[in-house]
Amino acid sequence: IFSKDGYLFDKEAILTYIITKKKEFARKMKEYERQLKEDEEEQVEKANAETKKQVDRFISTEKNIVSSKTANPADEIPSTSGAISNVSLGKRKELPSFWVPSQTPSAKVARLEKPDSKIYCPISNKPLKMKELIDVKFTEVKDPSDKKSLIAKENRYMCAVTHDILNNSVPCAVLKTTGDVVTMECVEKIIKKDMIHPLTNEKLTESDIIPLQRGGTGFSTTNDNLQAKEERPALQC
Repeated sequence: IFSKDGYLFDKEAILTYIITKKKEFARKMKEYERQLKEDEEEQVEKANAETKKQVDRFISTEKNIVSSKTANPADEIPSTSGAISNVSLGKRKELPSFWVPSQTPSAKVARLEKPDSKIYCPISNKPLKMKELIDVKFTEVKDPSDKKSLIAKENRYMCAVTHDILNNSVPCAVLKTTGDVVTMECVEKIIKKDMIHPLTNEKLTESDIIPLQRGGTGFSTTNDNLQAKEERPALQC
């Protein structure tokens, strides 16, 4: 099976990859939605705490007005004897509380971004959709004298039109309408002359001819995107 960008995959492997990515997206989306719910609950708690704080401040102010009329001068200075310095003079209210939700100290966790629902090709990093994957049809070399199994043969597949032998060094293309694999030489010399499928006689367009991406030999003449990289020893202090 291959993608619209010409990357060939094992069918079971790429379908497993897509299913795994979909499950991963569903899991991340649940975590993101849980974060949104927690944010909403936190905002409600903060609003309730602020309302309670304003009510307590109002009640405290009213009590101070009443008590100031009857209090002795000596009572105006609060006693700090027997009290710890950071909880005296009203600072007790500023400390975190482990039983009040709005005041419970919590470690800051990394914010989750909304997950991307798109699935990307593991090679090209372009969006990949299951419905856009196309079954590829390789034409086997028929040699009655060769009794070896397919995997043991040196020449396994051939061009569906010219019957030229296919290997990793031969540029190929897939005819999207049928999935047949042909050589690029066949495309240039035969198919593009009248844009007719040689096997079915149906009309073809440029988008129906998808060049197969090559790679895997390590030779620059075969790999289209092969890059040389020079490594030099570095002095570490």
